Amino acid sequence: QVQLVEAGGGSVQPGGSLRLSCTASGIPQDYYSIGWFRQVPGKEREAISSISNRDGRTRYSDSVVGRFTISLDNAKNTVYLQMNSLEPEDTGIYLCALDLGSRGYILSQIVKGYDYWGQGTQVTVSS
Repeated sequence: QVQLVEAGGGSVQPGGSLRLSCTASGIPQDYYSIGWFRQVPGKEREAISSISNRDGRTRYSDSVVGRFTISLDNAKNTVYLQMNSLEPEDTGIYLCALDLGSRGYILSQIVKGYDYWGQGTQVTVSS
């Protein structure tokens, strides 16, 4: 059974940093993509970043380019999201999601592009 578990959220001041992790288990195939999304009450779930374990390609939303870095430890089936220079607008629940269907060829930015989701971890940026 596929499971995704996020960790690393918390409360920080503007300008601070956090590192989120997403550990996947039960993945039934060799190649996949993992994405990070942000959920804010009253808004649609927003794609933040994604990575393919097939070739290491990454993708970022315009709002986080230059501040966030996504990386993958294949041996641990864990994806990390290093978040620097955090802003109050980065506040939300961060969820990771697994795309099996594209087998790592696509870095989707839409919710329907993913097959499994974690429960999320809260990130709060406030002074």
